[in-house]
Amino acid sequence: MNMKDIFTTAAGLTGAFVSYALGGWDTALQTLILFMALDYGSGIILATVFKRSKHSQSGGLSSRCSWSGLVRKGMQLAFVLIGYRLDVMIGTDFVRMAIIIAFISSEVISLMENAALMGIPIPPALKKALEVLNTKK
Repeated sequence: MNMKDIFTTAAGLTGAFVSYALGGWDTALQTLILFMALDYGSGIILATVFKRSKHSQSGGLSSRCSWSGLVRKGMQLAFVLIGYRLDVMIGTDFVRMAIIIAFISSEVISLMENAALMGIPIPPALKKALEVLNTKK
């Protein structure tokens, strides 16, 4: 077996295990991971192209901030795993979904914030909702 086959087999097995551990590769998990990737990508673009990141003093790209963003997203997936295991334990099917929906909402808010910092016009109702969410403690 060559290195490419070993790598693709290992990646496939890892992906299958992670998918199983998170409750399956359903539409909800796919949507969450897609939105996580979009948020992470928009944050990188915001920092590199627009130099308006809220996570670094210069507004530019910071490897430490980038890494902490990935760690936070990993922790979100850990909560999905916890929700799935709770569902299995108590025989329900809603804890995992509630957690996924909450994190999808958070990702959408972050995407809107990044878009606003890039200068993309945000509808007034959404802008007001962002202001309310940002000022609440």
